[in-house]
Amino acid sequence: MRKVVLIVGTLALLAGILSLCTPEKPAQEEHKTVDLPPEVKLAPMINYSVVNKFPHDVNCFTEGFLFHNNQLLESSGAPEQFPLCKSNFGVLDLKTGKLEQKGELDRKIYFGEGILVLNNLLYQLTYTNQIGFIYDAKTYERKGQFNYANREGWGMTTDGKHMIMSDGTNELTYLNPSDFTVLKKLGVKENGFALDHINELEYIKGYIYANVWLTNYIVKIDPNDGNVIGKLDLTALQSDAREGNVTIAEMNGIAYDSINDKILVTGKLWPKVYEISFPH
Repeated sequence: MRKVVLIVGTLALLAGILSLCTPEKPAQEEHKTVDLPPEVKLAPMINYSVVNKFPHDVNCFTEGFLFHNNQLLESSGAPEQFPLCKSNFGVLDLKTGKLEQKGELDRKIYFGEGILVLNNLLYQLTYTNQIGFIYDAKTYERKGQFNYANREGWGMTTDGKHMIMSDGTNELTYLNPSDFTVLKKLGVKENGFALDHINELEYIKGYIYANVWLTNYIVKIDPNDGNVIGKLDLTALQSDAREGNVTIAEMNGIAYDSINDKILVTGKLWPKVYEISFPH
């Protein structure tokens, strides 16, 4: 009997120890769906299709890209490692891919950046000189220059009233074209966070579209609050372009043909310009 008592006692002791070491099953938690505020909701991806392809000058380090008077204008920078590139702008021939030069800066002094046309004048930014140049939009004769406080000049577009420029940060600067004073700054936000490296710009039907430097993304920006409300991933186009030139740089260049409702995109040193279609 003593053996039985000992065994029973031992089993009881072990059961007590196990009960102390085994955590209690947590109570079932009630899971509730919480709506995120609008500024942190994920921007939806925008599907697109390629409509056409055109040749593009592989010596154009694209910084500005736009339609004016049914012509496609392009501006280029001139990195030191690419001696054939120029700090210039001109009319791009989509049949040949050649740029008919209309203006050029001394590449030893200026790195050409974005361009825009407003009120029959063409404006051209420079990278770090804090100087922009003004040309007659018909004759391309240089008419003067202007200064801006932004440390760098990147891309430009217009809503028909203001000059809107990017400078590599998350801010877009609205300038008064009559005296180049700053009217406002618009902070660009994606999912509630500041989106830096905003580059080449295009204004399409009330929204600002922007290349994001060193990426294959174009973001759709609501100019009322700076929120990114849509996004295009054009990685497939970069892969296609690299087959024609392995030294290509990042995507940069959005041009909207409002007369024919067409959108063209390209990149720095890309051998092709792509006409793409998407809801806009």
